[in-house]
Amino acid sequence: MARADRVNVLELRDVRAGYGPYKALNGLTFSLEEGETIAVLGRNGVGKSTLARVCSALVPVTAGEVRVFGTSLRKSPPSRLARAGVVHLPEGVGLFRDLSIEENLRLRVGGHNAAERRERLARALAGIGPLADRRRAKAGELSGGQQRLVAVNGAIAAEPRLFLADEPALGLSPAAADDVYEALSELRGSHCASIIIETRLGRVESLCERALVMNGGTAAFDGPVGDARHVLENLMQNIPSGRPGDVVDTPTLFNDEAER
Repeated sequence: MARADRVNVLELRDVRAGYGPYKALNGLTFSLEEGETIAVLGRNGVGKSTLARVCSALVPVTAGEVRVFGTSLRKSPPSRLARAGVVHLPEGVGLFRDLSIEENLRLRVGGHNAAERRERLARALAGIGPLADRRRAKAGELSGGQQRLVAVNGAIAAEPRLFLADEPALGLSPAAADDVYEALSELRGSHCASIIIETRLGRVESLCERALVMNGGTAAFDGPVGDARHVLENLMQNIPSGRPGDVVDTPTLFNDEAER
């Protein structure tokens, strides 16, 4: 339930979506308030990435309703959502390899006028630390972790109203993942509503107060992030889900040992 001093940025009501015969979302319902950051958790194949694609209008809804900023998604193509402040950082996002760090950031930060664009660019460069001294270096010269850090800071500097990050630390070393999540912590205390999709609970416990645990394309749990561990454990032990061939062992859901 939304608090009296906040409005719902995102509302999903009995949403169903998929890819041909495969049904990825099967009656998902939840809402997200202005300034709230929620962790979306679960093993591979339970609909986490589809949720992000639905919310940014990249995957159509087959049933139910999605409302972003109070407007039905059926009336909002991806370009309109982007202009309204929806920023979607897909899984494994990279940069344009032949463009410089600064050029990549200029493409991401946006802005309504030259002064605002300069201000956002400066903020993004400040967020990437020592990489700012290499702003003219080609993005293709950076490591995967460095590219992700540039992409995340560019997205944050764009001042999103709704930010969707799909496994932002996927495949990164623990140190690089720490850098990415430190950047994401800048969203706390802002008016931006954020969805952080993860398979590892340990990554999001300090960033999010609330967790949505998905299973079979719907919500198995929606509540305090500290209570999500028990739900995840039960799902791993008792409820098979996901597509055939998807394998996630229990430690991956709770910590970063698999990355070390």
